[in-house]
Amino acid sequence: MIPSGHIDRFARDHLPPVELCPDFVFSAPELHYPERLNCVVELLDRWTAMGRSQRPCLISQSETLTYAQLAEQVNRIANVLTRDLGMVPGNRVLLRGPNNPMLAAACLAVIKAGGVAVPTMPLLRAGEISYPIAKARIALALCDVRLGEELEKSKTLARDLEWIVYWGEDRAGSLEALMRQPGYEHFSACDTANDDVCLIAFTSGTTGEPKGTMHFHRDLLAICDGYARHVVRASGGDRFIGSPPLAFTFGLAGWCCSRCGSAARPCFWRGPRRTIFWQR
Repeated sequence: MIPSGHIDRFARDHLPPVELCPDFVFSAPELHYPERLNCVVELLDRWTAMGRSQRPCLISQSETLTYAQLAEQVNRIANVLTRDLGMVPGNRVLLRGPNNPMLAAACLAVIKAGGVAVPTMPLLRAGEISYPIAKARIALALCDVRLGEELEKSKTLARDLEWIVYWGEDRAGSLEALMRQPGYEHFSACDTANDDVCLIAFTSGTTGEPKGTMHFHRDLLAICDGYARHVVRASGGDRFIGSPPLAFTFGLAGWCCSRCGSAARPCFWRGPRRTIFWQR
């Protein structure tokens, strides 16, 4: 394996032994990724570097964020995570919120800072939330204030959770207040390996206990450069909506669109000319 950029090696140490892992074949030229890779640089930062910073990136009912605006939000949250909350590369961060730009920005910020994002479904109750907290040994959570009740209850069941920071309320200590600090608009991406874990997505547990599926930085890009490029065939003029929640891996479709320079609504995913269905 490539030398990790993680200080906290929990995720990497809990991967299967190398001899039990499948063979990862990246034969297509577009899948030849460098060893040192932070996927957020490719998903977001490169568009501002290419002069496309004013293109729309995320569209919601309340706001539209350009690539530049989303990039600044991501940088500000990444600074909050590392400067104010003490997150180090490899730490897992629980995320709770409905599909909206802040949840997308929080996920990307965790990953850009070298952390491991663990998004959760909004409908989970305290007992269900406590399972991934304990399984992934999560000490920090970012949460929409409207979903705080069950998360607060989960602290009595999952002792690992030490700190919850809420967004959606403008008060001292809220995520928005911390983000406004001067000098937080810039952030250098963590020097991660392409096979460092950046996302743990827990299954629903319909066949037993939920399974924490671990995804590498290169995995997120491979979705864009493989499926989105050759099956969806997204282009810079496309806009996408759909129903998948970001807490499930197939909800990452909105992120994949940014690799193509297109815009996504963080609530729904549907192509402008055709609809793609899938079945779990």
